[in-house]
Amino acid sequence: MKSRNRLALVLLAIVALPLLSACGGSSDTASESGPALVEPIDGTDLSRITVTAKAAERLDLQTTAVRSAAGEGKQTVIPYAAVLYQPNGETWTYVSPKPLTFVRERIVIDRIDGDRVVLSKGPAPGTKVATVGVAELFGAESGIGQ
Repeated sequence: MKSRNRLALVLLAIVALPLLSACGGSSDTASESGPALVEPIDGTDLSRITVTAKAAERLDLQTTAVRSAAGEGKQTVIPYAAVLYQPNGETWTYVSPKPLTFVRERIVIDRIDGDRVVLSKGPAPGTKVATVGVAELFGAESGIGQ
């Protein structure tokens, strides 16, 4: 099942990325370099992705806050839609430290209950994570479609 999810994610990124690249023409920060500005984060293999308001609207980018897992110690909960699987099995999510800005963060899944993912390692409660547009953010970060 994981292979099918990964394949679907890659295909979605390939199909949906043209939508992201068609989002230019806005006057906000990312528009200088297109609909998404991808900046490497020093000392890491990660990048900060800033999208234009128009790109976010076209992609229907959505976020939700990480929640504490009630009665489960320091574990937290995110929606399954916020999980990104890498081909090597690593799991990630895109956190949004400020509006229209996203950074991929490594997570460790304790268990999955339907569309609820309980994390043993991940962003703190209250942190915003992307739930819609995750594949497009990964495509922008990876340079797919450029």
